[in-house]
Amino acid sequence: MSRRGWTVAGIAGGLVGAAGAAAGAGVAAQRRKIATARRSLATEMAEHGGLPAAGSTGEESSVTADDGVRIACEEVGPADGTEPALTVVLVHGFALDRRTWQEQREFLASLSGPSVRMVLYDQRSHGRSERAPQSSCTIDQLGRDLDAVLRALAPDGPLVLVSHSMGGMTVMALAEQHPELFHERVAGVALVSTSAGEIASGGLPGTFLSRRNPVTRTLGALAAWQPGLVETGRRALGDVIWAITKRFAYGDRQVDPRMVDLVDTMIDSNAVGALTDFVDTLGTHDRLAALPGLSGCEVLVLAGDADRIIPYRHSEVISEAIPTARLVRLPGVGHMPMLEQPERVDGELGDLIERCLARGEGVPRRAPRPTRRSASGAAGGGGGGGRASGAATGAGGRAASGRRAVSEERAAPEERAGSGESAASGDRAASGERAGSGSGGTGSGRQRGGVLRGGARAARGGRGPKAGRTARSRKGRA
Repeated sequence: MSRRGWTVAGIAGGLVGAAGAAAGAGVAAQRRKIATARRSLATEMAEHGGLPAAGSTGEESSVTADDGVRIACEEVGPADGTEPALTVVLVHGFALDRRTWQEQREFLASLSGPSVRMVLYDQRSHGRSERAPQSSCTIDQLGRDLDAVLRALAPDGPLVLVSHSMGGMTVMALAEQHPELFHERVAGVALVSTSAGEIASGGLPGTFLSRRNPVTRTLGALAAWQPGLVETGRRALGDVIWAITKRFAYGDRQVDPRMVDLVDTMIDSNAVGALTDFVDTLGTHDRLAALPGLSGCEVLVLAGDADRIIPYRHSEVISEAIPTARLVRLPGVGHMPMLEQPERVDGELGDLIERCLARGEGVPRRAPRPTRRSASGAAGGGGGGGRASGAATGAGGRAASGRRAVSEERAAPEERAGSGESAASGDRAASGERAGSGSGGTGSGRQRGGVLRGGARAARGGRGPKAGRTARSRKGRA
């Protein structure tokens, strides 16, 4: 090569090296910016954590699944101490835990005239529940776990199942396994940001859940062989993972950092190996055929159209399979609408509960709605800390569009119009206790305050309690 050629090559190499150094410096600067912001957030939360929100105190318990795995649970009664009209069971999604519903538990606990009780739990290998064998980390088993929780902690009375992401798949599995339950006791179902199948068909889930993805497979194998090494690597990349969480969990770029921190904390509390155990079952999930079994219930299908994890079209597919479902589209919202637009989700859940009660009694009922406190602690309807405000929440005045262009309404038009007719013929009555009883099992202890996590407690025998009682430890019957 001539001297001129070497000179040009040297200049080009220098430019490439400079560009690489600049890019590296940019990444380092961004990481320092994220780290500084997170430290500031941690200091602020430590200094101004405030008092626990109303409805945040619950009774911790555990349920033993049919294969012996301990499921960590929590029961929250009505804030006013009245007898609840029904039980709302909240089922979280993949890589999260029951803290997913922290913005809804205050609203639900504060409902009155009628009031409701809540049952929350951590899916197996998530949160405070026991790490399960990889072979049992399937959607089918999650459906059986939910059945065990219902048998132990809500053995009779009407139910409303509220689910998110993999939690929605769990509800579909339960409907597939026990269709009679959705005719006899389940009055309503909320399917938030979930899918009935083909979740691995494209996008981020398509890459992550692909059986041919060597990174996912290698990471799973390495986590099983050297879990400490994998966890150390994850901690070293903590700020990068936080930024990725913000980008993919939320649609609003100005989302409250506390909400990002909450999701990041939930993900970080689950072992990498426990998460990779679910890759196969998520990739093969297909329960479209189970959806018509939900047609006898009041069904809410809700998702954001900026969801990068499970695109909004999956919710459209679900609503098409359940003609009576109410489809709600949240513009610009990502995969965590219950945290990104909690007021909107609260309003939709309140309407769902009202429709369920109307079906049971034959007349519409509107429960008094509590006002949500802002980030500063003052009462008010608006969200705090930079959350997207969303569309109006009042009945008959929502702006979010559904599958039909003219309106998001798909069900319960009589409730919107103030009619006294029910959305479906006949009353829905509570069916009483389900067949069978629970036997004794090992469980976790009880603790008060916030989203609680208890220690081990000696086993107690006997069947699960009826609605409204607190639980110490239970075992759900298979």
